[in-house]
Amino acid sequence: MGGFAYDPFPMSLRIYDTMARALVDFRPKEDGVVRMYNCGPTVYSSPHIGNFRSFLMADLLRRHLEARGYRVHQVMNITDVGHLTEDDIEEGEDKLMAAARKERVDPFEIARRYEQEFFKALDSLHFKKAEEYPRATEHIQEMIEMIQGLLEKGHAYQVGGNVYFDEESFPGFGKLSHKNLDELLEGARVAVNEEKKDPRDFALWKTDDKHLMQWDAPWGRGFPGWHIECSAMSRKYLGDELDIHTGGEDNIFPHHECEIAQSEGFTDKEPFVRHWVHCRHLLVDGKKMSKSLGNFYTIEDLVEEGWTGREIRVALGRVHYRQPLNFTKESLAEARKGLQRIKEARARLLRIVLGIEQGGIEELGPDLERAREDFGKALDEDLNISAAMAVLFDLVSRVNRAKPTQQGAEEALVLFRNFEDWTGMVGDEPKIQSEEGSVVWMAEAEDPKRREVVALAKERTEAKAKKDYQRADEIRDRLTQMGYRLVDTAEGIRIEKV
Repeated sequence: MGGFAYDPFPMSLRIYDTMARALVDFRPKEDGVVRMYNCGPTVYSSPHIGNFRSFLMADLLRRHLEARGYRVHQVMNITDVGHLTEDDIEEGEDKLMAAARKERVDPFEIARRYEQEFFKALDSLHFKKAEEYPRATEHIQEMIEMIQGLLEKGHAYQVGGNVYFDEESFPGFGKLSHKNLDELLEGARVAVNEEKKDPRDFALWKTDDKHLMQWDAPWGRGFPGWHIECSAMSRKYLGDELDIHTGGEDNIFPHHECEIAQSEGFTDKEPFVRHWVHCRHLLVDGKKMSKSLGNFYTIEDLVEEGWTGREIRVALGRVHYRQPLNFTKESLAEARKGLQRIKEARARLLRIVLGIEQGGIEELGPDLERAREDFGKALDEDLNISAAMAVLFDLVSRVNRAKPTQQGAEEALVLFRNFEDWTGMVGDEPKIQSEEGSVVWMAEAEDPKRREVVALAKERTEAKAKKDYQRADEIRDRLTQMGYRLVDTAEGIRIEKV
């Protein structure tokens, strides 16, 4: 489509930094490049909607940065060694181990099964794929390297086959969560462990004959602590200093606090992360999500009920990431209604572009430019998706009232497509049915040959109706040479790009 082109203007993104406890100007280390690490799933069960609020925030942030012209290196880890029920390994059974014992299968089989469910859910919710999804089990050597370095620098100590991080060796511990010494001690009192110098110290490596997943290490055969996994994997793929690290608010302490201590202790470089971004938890029907309350939903559960991935995405992503979100079936219904409004507006514009509906005389350029600017400014202000979606629906109302020219309709369709790329919350371009029959365009909406091809397709339909099969065949051959294929269906014609 001609005329209106997507052209991001300079970004002045402000983001709420957990360590600063304030909105700050986003500044990556390298101009034009963002290194972003997202705490990903622990694959011991089906992914539920609570997991995906944080993941969606990270996806929106990545999309916005790319819309503003940044090259984003995004890494999201897969925790397949397990996730402890308590911070101290000796006090809780690894959740992945518990699932493996319950189902009486190998833990690697459990991990791969739920990993595939996770990726299926990503596709369903229209996520952009990260560059890397490293598995913890495939980066044990990187973890061992970091643990060995921490031992050599005096940040860790060994007791038998176990290795612990010495928090007293890192004066900055607590700077992310803003916890004082008493609070740190309180948080560490899960169980008495005589091996530790200090109750706050956390495990880097553990030996336990009962653990099903084990690897050889200089200190004995065992398995890594949870926190060291992310430090090792982020360093391998993104380097010693990250621009953004995201996660849920429950990750702030102890997980991300421990990551900072390990990473900065190992590299002697500060800061490990320039901007920490955390997402609030969600409630379901006003309560904490729980299987016992009957309000526990996986993505697969909702899809099987008939909700689309886009509707789920909108329902989960419609509220600002730092505000509480109450997820309800009513919110899914609202998402469905809103997406239908957008679809109907786009369908009308497409009918005008294709000449199925008579266009008017209004040029929409200034309205579209203002909507694009306001949409971007909303997301520049700490990813204010609520304000951005308000701009989107104002645009829907505007184009519904307007009598645009074909050019104006084309430009509006391009902007809707931009907004979809920007957020993943607008939907795909609709298919069109004319009074003469169905004309379904399957090529790119911006294709400059679109009008010519559609006109030829209609001419072919008319030729066939007049039994002028020679002309119909000539048109088909010409379209083939142009790179298009016509598929006759019971509903009408489908036009595809070869």
